[in-house]
This record gives sequence, C-alpha cells and structure tokens, in this order.
Amino acid sequence: MPFVSLNPTTEELINEYRSISSEEVHAQLSMTHQVQQHWKTTSFAHRSQCFRQLNDVLMAERDELAHIMTTEMGKPIKESRSEVEKCAQLCLYYADQGEKFLQAETLINEDNVVAEINYFPLGLVFGVMPWNFPLWQVLRFSVPAIMAGNGVVFKHAPNVPQNAIKIVELFVKAGFPEHLISHLMIEDELVKEVINSPHVHAITVTGSDRAGRAVASLAGAALKKCILELGGSDPFVVLEDADIAWTLNQAMTSRFTNCGQACISAKRFIVVKELYDAFKSQLVALTKELTVGNPIDESVKIGPLARRDLRDQLAKQVALAIDNGAVALTGGTIPAMPGWYYEPTVLENVTPSSPVWNQELFGPVAILIKADNEQQALELANDTPYGLGSSVWSKNIDRARTIADQIEAGATFINSLVRSDPRVPFGGTKQSGFGRELSSHGIREFTNIKTLWVRSL
Repeated sequence: MPFVSLNPTTEELINEYRSISSEEVHAQLSMTHQVQQHWKTTSFAHRSQCFRQLNDVLMAERDELAHIMTTEMGKPIKESRSEVEKCAQLCLYYADQGEKFLQAETLINEDNVVAEINYFPLGLVFGVMPWNFPLWQVLRFSVPAIMAGNGVVFKHAPNVPQNAIKIVELFVKAGFPEHLISHLMIEDELVKEVINSPHVHAITVTGSDRAGRAVASLAGAALKKCILELGGSDPFVVLEDADIAWTLNQAMTSRFTNCGQACISAKRFIVVKELYDAFKSQLVALTKELTVGNPIDESVKIGPLARRDLRDQLAKQVALAIDNGAVALTGGTIPAMPGWYYEPTVLENVTPSSPVWNQELFGPVAILIKADNEQQALELANDTPYGLGSSVWSKNIDRARTIADQIEAGATFINSLVRSDPRVPFGGTKQSGFGRELSSHGIREFTNIKTLWVRSL
C-alpha cells in the first residue's frame, strides 16, 4: 500500500511513496545498528558540533521546510516557520547541555568506597510519530537520543512522508553519519517486527491513546522500555481575579494554534461563575474573528485539518455533543469550501454526562464550562481520563499554586499557556502516557543508568 501525500487545502495529490518490505526493514535496522556502534564511541564535543551544524541547516532551509509542512498537513505558514526555529533551538540546547546531563554522578565517597552513576547509550531507539508537528515531534526525541550516543529509527505518520524523508536528509547535510537516523516507511503490521528486533532497545510513541496501548503492549511483550506521550483534554481554569485580557489572548492561542491539533492545547475552559459571562462573550467574539483560509496566506489563522477523516471525526463529535444538550455559540459546521476545514467552534453546556466529555476533540473546538467556585473548577479539571497539561489563571499566585498542585497532570502552567520547552521535562500521567521527554530527564530516558561501585584495596 503506498504512502500518499495529499494537500489538505486543495485535496490534490502531492506524491506517492511505496512502503518497504520486511527484508528492507531488517536491512535498515542492521545498517543503523552498525553506524550506532561507532557513533557511541564519539566524543560529546563531536556530537555537539554536529548538532550546531544541524541548527545551521535548519535555519538555512527554514522556508523550504515550512512550505513542506504547510502543504502536506495544513499548518499556517507562520506556525510552520516557528516550528523549524524551535527545532533549531532544541539542537543548540542539547549541544550546550548534553554532556553535562550525562556526566557521572558520585553518590558515595567514604573510606575506601566510591559509588557513582554512569549514563550509557542503549542502542537503537524506535519512534512512532504523529503528523501534527511533523518536524518537532521527531526531533524532540531523536536529538537527545542521538546526543546520548544512540541511533534512531522512526515510523512517521503515513500522511507526512515528505517531512519524514526531509528529516533524514537534514541530519546527513549537517554531518551526521548516514543511516544514524533512518525513516521506516512501513505498514502498521511491521511495527511488531521492528520492536522485536534485537537492535532496538527502546520505543517512544507520540499519538493517540489507542496507538499508545497497541505499541506499549508489543514493547511489554518484548521487555523493552517504552515512553508514551499521548492525548490530552487540558483544563484551562480561570478564577475570578484573572487578568481577563491576557487570559483570553492566551486562551485563543492555546486552543486554535495548529488548527487546534495539539495534544497540549487547552480544550476545556473552566471558568468560575463570577467571570463566566464576560469570558464567554469575548471568547465567542474573538473566535468569530479568526481568519479561515489557505494556510500559505500569511494572514490566515485557521487552515484545514490534516486529513479528511480527522475533520469528519471532529464533526461527528460536535454533532454528538449537540445531540446531548450542548450549544454551539459559534461555528459547529463544515464550511462550504474545498479542503478539510472545520469552522472554529465554541461549545457550551457540555456536561460530564455527555459522551464527548471523556474524549479529546482534536481540532478548532473549545468547550466552555461554568464552575460555581474554585473547588468545583478543580473537580471538573480532574474529571477526565487524561492528564497531560493544565493551566490556572489568577493574579493571586499562592492561590493558583494551591490549585495547580492538586491538578492531576504532567504539567500545570500558571498565567501562561502550556507549551513544550527543551529546558523542562514534558509528559503526562493517567491515559496521557508515562515517561518524560526534553531537559535532563528526557535525555536520560534513553540511557542505561548504570551503577559503578568501587572498593579500593
């Protein structure tokens, strides 16, 4: 079955690529393993230099990379450029910090005994990656993994093959050895073979909870480490003393960036009753002002969803919510235009009894919820199977911190939208997954944390 690249704005075919066979998969795994065996012996200084060169390549090719992203999955062109820039910053971060994060740590130094922790590469890390941030998601795991001395193989989402091919080219242009990172254009049926390969020692998945469960079960059967960064239904908790102008600005950015197709975007806006009406009226007004159109246009804020089936699934979820008592304050329809668009939407009266309450709405749809008080707001925030990100909005930082500490999530931001940053760990709890990416925690996930105990005689 071919991998088909379609433009979600025009619905036109860009290109087709054939999937590779089992024999080709094992040949690629063998080549990447051989290259990694040498790479793990290289110095941190050499690895850092390669990543500085990758930063240079990314910035030199920023506009081309952004165009590929926008035409293949529909991200507004300004956001595509920002994604490339963020990837470049990631490379510089680990070029600067990677060696420090992996230095031996002395735990015991007494009498004639020294005990320390050392961090050694595992081998090959296999990534199963999504389409929504087609460059960032791959580099987010592969940069620290490679800095730690590992090799990388990845299966990208089938609708972004151009992005996948380009990623491998970028590493080679930057001076990394060929085959240190390999893209496997494989059908789902071959994922098990990759995981079972003796060359693969860790697996990381970014995607839906369904994909995470499937891959994690295979990794568990093979007794291999697995990192899961899955979906979210992030609560955005607004208290009565929030700065409403700033909070609304951040609410719009969080919910509608990337056409709402982000695991850590705010999806449930939980507002205490004192501020609810003012917040609602302004949120709806701002949503109506969003420019929907061709994402190549610099003025467009909302492009198409990445695939037709994703747009249709979102439309079904909104219709189901409305059938169960929700009200669309704006949007709620598929616009009459070519492409896989969905109108920016604000839903009210979505209750915990609604079938969509426990679902992730992956698109430009905000759910607005009134809370009687901050205790109920906290209870509503935690009433979800997910636990990825969350945010609390209040001028009283101590009060916001008290609520933040009780939210069941991998991250809580106060007076700021949730975002990934190379300097802080990223990941979730509950059905949003386990393990961490980025920061010192992320690079160490892909190492053998080895204890060395030395007794002097």
